[in-house]
Amino acid sequence: MLSDLQDRDVSRRPSTVNLQGRVLFLTEDPELIRRQLRGEDLDWDPSIPLRDDISTDEITPAWVCYHFDETLGEYPYVGLETGGEHPIGRNDVKEGGFVACVSGKRRGKGSSREHSPYAERAAGIRMVVAENIERIYRENCENLGMLATTDFSVIEKIRRGEEIPLETFTRDAGPIQRDVVEHGGLLDYAVARLRGGVRVPDIDTDPERPMTAAEKILARHWVRDASRDEVGVPAVKPGDTGFVRADIRFSHEYVTPMASTFWEEFAGEDAPIADRDNVYFFRDHLAFLDEVLTEEKKEKGLHEAAAKLHDRQREFADQQGVTLHGELPDRKGSEAICHVMVQDRYAEPGQVVVGSDSHTPHVGSLGCVAFGVGTSAIVNSWATRDVRVEVPPSVQIRIDGRKGESVTAKDMILHVLQHPYVKEGRAIGKIVEYTGEAVEALDVDERTTLTNMAAEVGAFTGFVAPDETTARWLADRRDLSREEARELVRGIESDDGAEYEWTLELDASELGPMVALPGDPGNGIPVEELEEDVPLDIVYAGSCTGSKRDDMDMYARVLRDGLEQGRRIPDGIEAYLQYGSVDVEAYAREEGHDEVFREAGLEVLAPGCGACINAGPGVSTSEDQVTISSINRNFPGRSGPGKVYLASPYTVMASALEGRVTGWSPNGGES
Repeated sequence: MLSDLQDRDVSRRPSTVNLQGRVLFLTEDPELIRRQLRGEDLDWDPSIPLRDDISTDEITPAWVCYHFDETLGEYPYVGLETGGEHPIGRNDVKEGGFVACVSGKRRGKGSSREHSPYAERAAGIRMVVAENIERIYRENCENLGMLATTDFSVIEKIRRGEEIPLETFTRDAGPIQRDVVEHGGLLDYAVARLRGGVRVPDIDTDPERPMTAAEKILARHWVRDASRDEVGVPAVKPGDTGFVRADIRFSHEYVTPMASTFWEEFAGEDAPIADRDNVYFFRDHLAFLDEVLTEEKKEKGLHEAAAKLHDRQREFADQQGVTLHGELPDRKGSEAICHVMVQDRYAEPGQVVVGSDSHTPHVGSLGCVAFGVGTSAIVNSWATRDVRVEVPPSVQIRIDGRKGESVTAKDMILHVLQHPYVKEGRAIGKIVEYTGEAVEALDVDERTTLTNMAAEVGAFTGFVAPDETTARWLADRRDLSREEARELVRGIESDDGAEYEWTLELDASELGPMVALPGDPGNGIPVEELEEDVPLDIVYAGSCTGSKRDDMDMYARVLRDGLEQGRRIPDGIEAYLQYGSVDVEAYAREEGHDEVFREAGLEVLAPGCGACINAGPGVSTSEDQVTISSINRNFPGRSGPGKVYLASPYTVMASALEGRVTGWSPNGGES
């Protein structure tokens, strides 16, 4: 198939860039933004407070992503919140003549959706400038041919109509990243690569170099020669650039339709996906959308747009012969959230797993190197079976000590997220390896909460070295003997002397139940430090982070204690629990948890992503509503307009019974 790619012009860009147009500053002051939309050009002044932490949920809210074509250009930044307002409306950017957009720290955090830079590009934006830029978002920009830089000097060059050296955008780039930028995008680069028009650098790393476990996995999957299918090198080090062979590639209905369009433009309508047996599609994000789609959004045609996502993915799956885990045949819901099923049924220790979602590191708990990629990278992997990687530096999060009974992995990661190293964006794009006796004491499902939320850290991936606990988990979940499972985990460990850029050491015995205040997962504080009571309107237990078997055990434990004391969830609180997969649902029924959930007053939902993506029961409908949730992120608008507190399964259910945010004590009281 690779030889049948369309004849495309894949010449390199000129050595300089000249952008003709306006510069849009995304500031903390909504009036400054409105003035720009009305035609005023701001003079760049470093004292102007720029918006930090702009998530892709704000660039293109979930409902915008029901579109997967040039219509996206009508909507960039419509979810942007500044000063408690949303100053940018539909078509404002497109009609403003802007070619560049400037913001502060951690631009593009959150979801891996390529819809965000695609929408910006379709609205006329050709360059983004920020103090630092999240890895997946930056890759998506580059893959689409947009320019991204942290060099603020380009602002005045655009204003003066000056030529900007292309080297401005590739100065710190590896050779492949530089080639992608110079070719104007990943897919044109891929064609040049297949034609031999670009050279992938050789690896000359010392074969005796001590490596982390994740580096060892990358080395084993390193593509030496794609034309000869030669894979594996003795060693890699941070900064090595190349391609790694993926064992599993998956996407969901937010991405597959756009990817299928890219695929047909890139490879042709009849071109088959390479090695389709390890490609999976999922219908998980929008299975409950009908229940929360407002009349206003229906009038905008969003119901029809969402239906097209469903239909296009199913058509493409049928055409390609790819396994699609879709909607349930007998009720509303889906077979599984992609991450939960990939973990339970497919991923194995030592594999490389890529998915079209930022929470793909979920399966790092099994000892996989798993990371999210954008639409263009998924399309490239369908053709070449590999993905571009620059080996990141590794950081170690070592959690020792014995945790308290009311403390969970969610509390640990919320503590990590509020650390200055993470909040300042210094972990962006790194491999995060979790280790220490407290991590080793966790079951695999709990370790998964740590690796899943490496996405909130901004990391390339999260990783836990597999051990006897992993082997036991595999034997229980798969059709494997204990010895077969042990063989899968053998040898996947970091060497003595492996290099870590930074190490965070925590004592689990000093941690208590945590809660992340509304607006960002990094707003974590101990529950006991809440300054006042926080009454609740909504409780949501679910999402890929909070819908595993161990999570169900924790929810049920708290609720059983409550029922024994004659307590239920108070009237007036909307309370939902959503399973992560049909397998988790079956487990909950076998254990009697499902009955407990219903008796305690929860509305129990079939599997799906739901409220986590603002597309199911559990979303807020007004700004004054307060939610406590087990989901992984609480960016503005992520789960509706209200305020969302993030917490562990124990804290979520203890709070549900109290009707206010509170921790849980195993002795039946509050923590």
